[in-house]
Amino acid sequence: MGPLNPPRPELIVGLICFFSVVGVFAKLLVPRIQKTLTEREDAIEGTIGRAEAIHDEARRIYAEYQAELSAARHEAAQVRQTAKEEGAALLATLRAEGQKQREHLVAAAKTQLEADRIIAEAELREDVFTLATELAGRIVGEPLNDLPRARVIADDFFTKVDVEISTKK
Repeated sequence: MGPLNPPRPELIVGLICFFSVVGVFAKLLVPRIQKTLTEREDAIEGTIGRAEAIHDEARRIYAEYQAELSAARHEAAQVRQTAKEEGAALLATLRAEGQKQREHLVAAAKTQLEADRIIAEAELREDVFTLATELAGRIVGEPLNDLPRARVIADDFFTKVDVEISTKK
């Protein structure tokens, strides 16, 4: 008898033990294993389903986000354009106002300069008249301040000078 040819009673006892172990496994363990595998498969499929649902929800939210972002960008562009137009209008208004103020200041300055020129000319004429009268009085040797004709002569002289200046211009 050898290892390939065992004795019959041992073979029968071995087969009975083997089939009893297989029967116990088939009756007790295989249904539990099947149940566990089925639960795991259901859990995996449920997880995949939930993952797909979450992924679809994420895509929907992302699409909404993109739409809102696009709308916000469009609104920002409109706000920038409106601000640019308002700024240009405000700048034009300020420039026009500044131009009016400038023209007003120039006109006021011209008026003031003309008034100052007239006053300076009158003062200068009076000073020239006083100096001329004093000089003439020194030359003659008597004061000429009380001569009524001196004022008329000086006014005639200044009128002639004014006419000559006007004709040269």
